[in-house]
Amino acid sequence: MRLTDLLVMLAYLAAMPVAAILLAGRQSTPKAYLEGHKDLPWWALCLSLVATETSTLTVISVPGIAYGSGMVFVGLALGYLVGRGIVAWWFLPLYQQGHMLSAYDWLGQRFGPTLQRLASATFLFTRLLAEAVRLFAGMLPLATMLAVLHIHLPQPVLLGAIMLLTLFYTVCGGLRAVVWSDSIQFGLYLCGAILCAALLWHGAPGGTWQTLHQGGRLHLFAHTAPLLNSPFTPLAAIAGGALLSVASHGTDQLMVQRVLAARSLRDARLALMGSALGVGVLFALLSLIGVLLWVRNGGQTLAQAGFASPDAIFPAYIVHDLPPGLRGLMLAGILAATMGSLSATLSAMTAASMGDFAPLCARAARILRCSPLGFARLLSVVWACALVACAGLFAHASQSAIMLGLSIAACGYGPMLGTFVAGMAMPRATARTLAPAFALSVPLMVWAMLGLHPNGHPLAFAWLIVLGMVALFGLAGVFHIMHLG
Repeated sequence: MRLTDLLVMLAYLAAMPVAAILLAGRQSTPKAYLEGHKDLPWWALCLSLVATETSTLTVISVPGIAYGSGMVFVGLALGYLVGRGIVAWWFLPLYQQGHMLSAYDWLGQRFGPTLQRLASATFLFTRLLAEAVRLFAGMLPLATMLAVLHIHLPQPVLLGAIMLLTLFYTVCGGLRAVVWSDSIQFGLYLCGAILCAALLWHGAPGGTWQTLHQGGRLHLFAHTAPLLNSPFTPLAAIAGGALLSVASHGTDQLMVQRVLAARSLRDARLALMGSALGVGVLFALLSLIGVLLWVRNGGQTLAQAGFASPDAIFPAYIVHDLPPGLRGLMLAGILAATMGSLSATLSAMTAASMGDFAPLCARAARILRCSPLGFARLLSVVWACALVACAGLFAHASQSAIMLGLSIAACGYGPMLGTFVAGMAMPRATARTLAPAFALSVPLMVWAMLGLHPNGHPLAFAWLIVLGMVALFGLAGVFHIMHLG
């Protein structure tokens, strides 16, 4: 790694937070801090959605998965498009009915505060763990490249440095700074991915497309993979990807916060559907990088090429093969992906805490003698500390980071989506049966993620969502019968 790379990284790290804060303007109230004045353009919200859901896990994991399995993430993106269409026309109108600070406000209006707070607490817990995976994954490429420079820093120091920089512009600029910084960061790592793909294509031998076709690397689905273990079979990718997208973009505060900040229902729909196309383009680019790296290595398997994990393939290429300057740009892009998802998570978790636990937050603010805005910022700091502390839990995880993060989130997605569906489609559904069913089904899904391994492999995240919905409705039926008796 040369001085040029370090200068590129430092220039980005210095300029991006300043630009985000200047674009955000002054935040003088909790409403402005958490909602962004509801005047952000739809295209900025669209880019923020893409940056939030992709993150470092996508940048470093998708090329590794494509190396072994081909363009399967593009097939998954087709399911995302279907799911987002459902959210745009069925879920978004719910969020335009009055003032809502979080996705779970609607559950409070429909079922009362108990279920609202259960759902919000589930979001906070699963998001804390899933984002901790993202944070740790984002730190690894940075640690590798600093080691090339003979700079060896402890992991907690690196994690803290990434978090402090992210926390700075998040606390200063609120949701508006998060959205604008996400837009800048997505543009950076998209450009970096385009340049990497172009370099690999330029150096590829003749007949590369034929090699990829014969090697099965252009397939959009994994036709021979076990149905229950792989999220990339045709059924799991289309149906499961659609279900994942409905759950994440229809019920998860991390994504719903963006559409709540839109000027109108039309803008919210444009942002949501545009994000599906943006994710598809990014998946295609990163998958192309992965399959071209497979060609570059002569079709070797991961083990033959000397990689212990698929997540190591793209970072190794960045460190050892990119020219100076571009190498620094790609590292800045990986940092950008990490910071984008982190800032979005901090903002979403703060909004959920302030909105769904308002009496508790108001009481704590009085005890601490904080203004509402000051307490909201303090909550962001508290969640930042919790994320850094949890990131160390995943230091020895052997599963692909992106699969692990999605599986953790899926533990809450199934029960959450089932609750929203019950509220919309079942007029007689009540909190009396749904609340205990929800409270039991979430830990049941955690057990399924950790202990249910058909064919000796973890259950695919798409089926965790299906199982979570089945568990919720089954338990709700049991409680209904008990109450009748």
